[in-house]
Amino acid sequence: MKQMKMIIDSHAHVMVPNEKQLYLMEQAGVDRTILFTTTPHPEKAVNLVTFEQEIRLLFDILSGSRSLEERIASMRKNTAELCDTIKQYPERFLGFGPVPLGIGEQETAQWIDENIIANGLIGVGEFSFASGSVYLLENVFKTLKVLGGLPVWIHTFHPLTLEDLNAIAELTGKYPEIPVILGHMGGTNWLDAIKLAKEQLNLYLDLSAAFTTIAPWLAIKELPERCLFSSDAPYGNPLLVRKMVETVSEDEKVAEMVLGGNIKRLLNME
Repeated sequence: MKQMKMIIDSHAHVMVPNEKQLYLMEQAGVDRTILFTTTPHPEKAVNLVTFEQEIRLLFDILSGSRSLEERIASMRKNTAELCDTIKQYPERFLGFGPVPLGIGEQETAQWIDENIIANGLIGVGEFSFASGSVYLLENVFKTLKVLGGLPVWIHTFHPLTLEDLNAIAELTGKYPEIPVILGHMGGTNWLDAIKLAKEQLNLYLDLSAAFTTIAPWLAIKELPERCLFSSDAPYGNPLLVRKMVETVSEDEKVAEMVLGGNIKRLLNME
């Protein structure tokens, strides 16, 4: 059987201990993983009570209820954790770093320079915010246009709505040089996410947390060169998502593109 080319999980969160993450990668045959920061660690949960304790932190983030000061402090701590993990396993991990929303253009540029570029991170995100807040991304896009167009990863599942998804597409259209990844391909609005990506050449579809398996099937069929395999571990399992991609892809060549070729090309990886 022909050996599969490099497989890259394009979105997962730092897990503790790191050995858990490496085990999941080995199990799924994943060569490299692009890590994102995390505040909750659901992989530490041992029962319903401890899981709810961890997941409550996630709901606070997604609801946008945290103050700017709390978000900045958390991002600094989590970025340090992310960078430490990458330094320990540079052959296995790359990283995207968070950027606080709601700060000025100059402060945004300084943050990206000091926390993203200086740390060798290759993209920005995950951006998670309350519905109606897409406008807060504008300073990030303005900065990235000047600094070279690093890719942007946006959480587009709940609590974002179709109106928010359209606002993201409109903002993306103003900055065609900046690749934008629609995390979880719009959640329940997956069909609209596919349509928007067909119209907007710098939009990419992240396949994690698929609402239904027909969603990645249609996304891959319509946009095989802009769909990205990702597990969203620890919320998803890389082996299961890989099998899903291989099952719904029309042929091996398309599967190879989605499982690694597309993100490798997007990030200009060797």
